Formats: sequence, C-alpha cells, structure tokens
Amino acid sequence: MTRVDFYILKDVEITAMQRFACRLACKAVDSGQQVVVHAADEKSARAFDALLWEYPEQRFLPHGIERSPEAEGAPLVVSWGEPRRYDGVLINLAPAVPDFFGRFERVAEIVVGSSRDAGRARYQFYRDRGFPLYHHELDDWEG
Repeated sequence: MTRVDFYILKDVEITAMQRFACRLACKAVDSGQQVVVHAADEKSARAFDALLWEYPEQRFLPHGIERSPEAEGAPLVVSWGEPRRYDGVLINLAPAVPDFFGRFERVAEIVVGSSRDAGRARYQFYRDRGFPLYHHELDDWEG
C-alpha cells in the first residue's frame, strides 16, 4: 500500500513548497529512488523545471519534462498529466490528489500556509481510504 507523507512547512508562500520539493527530490534521488513531480498544469510544471536548474545552489539534479528527450532515463521527471512510469516517489504539487497516486510506493504532499485548506482535503481523502499517513512539521528546513 502506498505510504503518504505530509510535510507541513511554517512558510506561507507556494514558492517555499516548490523549493522544499526540490530538496525532497534531491534526497530521494540520492537514495536511489525514481521521482515524479506532479504539477497542476503545464505552466506550473515548466516553472518547477526552471527552478530545478537554480535550486538548490551548487547542485544539479538530472531531470526532464514528461515525454521530452531529457526525461528519458532521468531519475526525476516533472509532469502535469499521468506519467509514463509509476515507481518510487510521487511529489504532488497539485492542489488535488492525482488519480494515479496509488501506483507509487510513496507520495509526498507538501503543505504551506496558503495551501492549508487544500492540504486538509488531501489528508482527509487519503485517511478515508485507509492509506498509511505520516506527518512531519518542519520549521527551519532551509537552514
């Protein structure tokens, strides 16, 4: 059964969610896992892809947009639709739970102040269906 981790950040802005997703993706890739970052739409996916070139500093994480040549063989794929692969970790940056989440070993949900209501709805969705939930409150995660 898919494990679902909720990361609750003290930050308020969506940009903090995206930066944390970059760090989480790095950690997962470093541990040998494949990662799919699911964005709400193409614009959000491309913005996240651009962020991966800059953040975290002093680090490059091989990645590509779903169905692009760069995505072939990359440990990290950024998608706004249903991905081609379903293994490892799904980092959900969309406001809703994607239909395909159960095909992954682990789902990471990141909640910041401006997305707290959507985060609660996603938590309730997973809880009501019996998925194992883990809760992480993070204060100074960029330090």
